[in-house]
Amino acid sequence: MRWARSFKSRLSNDRNGEENHSSTGGACPDFLCVGAQKGGTTWLYHQLAAHPDFWMPPIKEVRYFDKLSRTKASPPRPRDQRDVRFVESLKSLSARPFIDLEGYARLFEAKGASLSGDISPTYSTLNDEIIQRVISYLPNLKVIFLARDPVERAWSQLSMGVRLGMITPFDATDTEEVIQNLLNSGVLMLSHPSRIVARWKRYVHPDRFHVYFFDDLQRNPTELRRSILRFLGADPEKPSGRRRADYNSDARREKLRLTDKVRAHVAQFFKDELKTCAAQLGGPAREWPARYGFSLLCFFAELVDNFDLFVWCDWVA
Repeated sequence: MRWARSFKSRLSNDRNGEENHSSTGGACPDFLCVGAQKGGTTWLYHQLAAHPDFWMPPIKEVRYFDKLSRTKASPPRPRDQRDVRFVESLKSLSARPFIDLEGYARLFEAKGASLSGDISPTYSTLNDEIIQRVISYLPNLKVIFLARDPVERAWSQLSMGVRLGMITPFDATDTEEVIQNLLNSGVLMLSHPSRIVARWKRYVHPDRFHVYFFDDLQRNPTELRRSILRFLGADPEKPSGRRRADYNSDARREKLRLTDKVRAHVAQFFKDELKTCAAQLGGPAREWPARYGFSLLCFFAELVDNFDLFVWCDWVA
């Protein structure tokens, strides 16, 4: 499907130049969570869906912008008529051969005065044009990205892919087979958080974009929950029903065993990305390279005559 052409056609022909911002009033999402896949997005959905300040869609991953023609499945147990209407409207919207931003915004009419949003990790793969159009139409949208160590995230994705039958089972102790699977576009496109964050930051106001870390979900989920709720404008003191902050729906899922040998090869594969994340994302990402024996040596030298002060940093194992 030709995304860009569909988008431009919608803007220039069907609406004689679609407005630059939403005209649907309060009927629009308050936020997007654009990843990372296997970065804690399911945890976030459960926390928000059970929080009294939110009305969340009955489908965790709406995926409207990256899977336009996908048939949406009905939720197993619709909570009420709002859920039913949401699913019916989404199916109708997804059947159209173009992106309808107004129709997408109106999906969230059911939220009323509550907060609501779309948690779709694959939005991390959207191209610049679609991101720009979405943010231009919904300028007050807040955007969250949950970053995870690329080595751990990719391995978790491979485990899930094998478990769900999306990836052909392979020998997880064979480094060549592992690297071949990492080169799969469906894995590779989701495995560079520095690029994803940079792409979204081009269009989202700094005050409305926030990177959180899977590391903090592991260390202190209560504080991470509190921080995200504050950013979204919700009350962090209100409980999410009976849902504990440390609830993990994937805790007992079967995962591929990651041997030390394979781990070292996967780390080498992502060495440059680990370096870039440490420099650009900051926070816990600064710790990622050291997990795999990488260290940063910075040499400061002042050259005389016609040369200026320069800093040369290189990564060594």
